[in-house]
Amino acid sequence: MKTLPAACLILLPAIAAAQSASVWPEGKRAAVSLTFDDARPSQLDAGLPLLEKLGVRATFFVSVNNLEKRLDGWKRAIGAGHEIGVHGYLHMQVHRVSPEDFRSEVERGKKLLEDLIGAPVAGHRAPAFSITPATRWALDILVDAGFQYDSSIYPIAGKRYGWPGFPLDIQRLTLADGRTIIEAPLSVAHLGGKALPCCGGGYLRLFPYAYTRWALRQIERRRPAIVYLHPYEFDTEAPPEDFAAATRRAPLKARLFNARLWLRRRSVWPKFRRLVGEHSFTSLGDIIRRTEEGGGIAVSPLPGTTMKS
Repeated sequence: MKTLPAACLILLPAIAAAQSASVWPEGKRAAVSLTFDDARPSQLDAGLPLLEKLGVRATFFVSVNNLEKRLDGWKRAIGAGHEIGVHGYLHMQVHRVSPEDFRSEVERGKKLLEDLIGAPVAGHRAPAFSITPATRWALDILVDAGFQYDSSIYPIAGKRYGWPGFPLDIQRLTLADGRTIIEAPLSVAHLGGKALPCCGGGYLRLFPYAYTRWALRQIERRRPAIVYLHPYEFDTEAPPEDFAAATRRAPLKARLFNARLWLRRRSVWPKFRRLVGEHSFTSLGDIIRRTEEGGGIAVSPLPGTTMKS
C-alpha cells in the first residue's frame, strides 16, 4: 500500500536511489511523503477520502485549535494509519513571537494534541517555515517540549523564509548543550549552483508540472524529497462572502497577496494525481525511521552553533 503525511501544507519526501531498495515500501528505490498543515475541515471532507481511495497514508501537521473542532474525524484519520504532528496551537510564525511565547505555543499544542488523540506526537512544522538563522533558538525549545523531529527549515535565500546553506539531507542536529533533534529540511533543486525552491505550495501550483518532475528526479538521486501543499490550494470554489468582503476592505498589499493565492488553483488536482501515480508514498515519520535504520542520518552540529564546554 502507498503512504503519505498531511497538514496546512502537503509534503512529499522521496528517498535517494543510492540507498538500499529493501528499506522502502513495495521494494521501491524511493518513497515520497505527503503532508498537509492546519487541520482544516476540507482535509477531512475531501482530502481523507481521496487519500483512502488512492491507498495513501499521510502526515498531518495540525494547528491544534482547529483540530479540536472536528476531533472525531481526526481520530478516524489516526485510526486509518495517518501520522499527526504539531503546527502550533494558534499558527504563530516563530519570528513574530518571543521565545517565551513560542515555548507556550508548542508545549500547549503538543500536550493538548496528545491528550486529545491519546498517543505521543513526534513531529513539528513551524508555520511559514519560520525557523531560520535568526530563530535557531526554537530548536532548543522543541527539544525541551519532547519533539523527536522538526521539518521547518527551507535551505534557500527566500524573502519570507529560508536558511541559506543549511544541509540538505535529513540530519540529527547537535545543539549547543549537546542534546539532539532530527531535522527534515524542505527540498530544493539546484541549477547553476543556485538553490531553487520546488516540490510544493506555490511552486507546484504556479510552475508547469515539468518543473516539479525535473526537481524531484534530481533530488531523488541524492536524498528524500519533500513536496508540500496547502489545503486551500485544492479549493477552487469562491470564498464565503464574509471573507470576500473582508478582502475587498483590506490594504492593497494584502489584496494582491490574496489574489496571488488563487492563481492556477485548478492545475493542482491534475498535478497531484500525477505525483501520486509516479511515486510510492509513506509518512514523514516513517521515512525518518527507515532512513535512520538504514544508517542514513548523519549527526552534525547545528550550523552556526558554538558548543558549550
